[in-house]
Amino acid sequence: MKPMFLRKIGIDLGTTNTLVFVPGQGVVINEPSVVAISLFENKVIAVGNEAKEMLGRTPDTIVASQPLKDGAIADYRVTEAMLKYFLNRMSGRLRFFRPEVVLSIPAGVTSTERRAVIDAALKAGAKTAYVVKEPILAAIGAGIPIHAAQGNMIINIGGGTSEIAIISLGGIVAAHSARVGGNRIDQAISDYIKRKYSLAIGDRTAEEIKIKIGERRPYRSARTRSDGRFAENSHHFFERSDGGYPR
Repeated sequence: MKPMFLRKIGIDLGTTNTLVFVPGQGVVINEPSVVAISLFENKVIAVGNEAKEMLGRTPDTIVASQPLKDGAIADYRVTEAMLKYFLNRMSGRLRFFRPEVVLSIPAGVTSTERRAVIDAALKAGAKTAYVVKEPILAAIGAGIPIHAAQGNMIINIGGGTSEIAIISLGGIVAAHSARVGGNRIDQAISDYIKRKYSLAIGDRTAEEIKIKIGERRPYRSARTRSDGRFAENSHHFFERSDGGYPR
């Protein structure tokens, strides 16, 4: 499908990474949720991978930051600019249809935070915006039959939030969300190195240390059912489809 004819887009608006999904094509964008802004010109100069390269390396006239914190919008205008960038990249500035957008939100967000996500998507160029709680989307992505009359536990650890939910008959029966995630681990590593070695490191270095230390070995060899189903499903639970680490 040509970009100008796109009618439906799914966006996983994460604290650390943003993923864009297009029906029939899969995940087409997977980039950091980082925006670089020129203070002198008051405009966005970079988004995603290019902006992440600037973190901790910018002069006084440029600010590179993450507009989402703990799974919620911390800077509304910058989030709107980031969404507009991703929508324009997918649909082009010249498009015949304004796309319908589905966005993921943490299960524990407030009604105000929920409304902020919808408003930002609409102002970024979406025709309509819908929000779905992340545990539901995680279960669908893992191939779990969410409409079955049985309980399924989902644990979703992101960059800003960690959630655990029980899903049955297409809905969330019980859920708990804690605003603690991978970013908090990065900060703890940074604080430890500064305290022990009197050395200040940036967010990117702390993240790289976390990934190196926490790198796991595949679960398949240790716990595989005779029919192979457990191994197939566990792959979805413990790593993303692109082989990366959790948001």
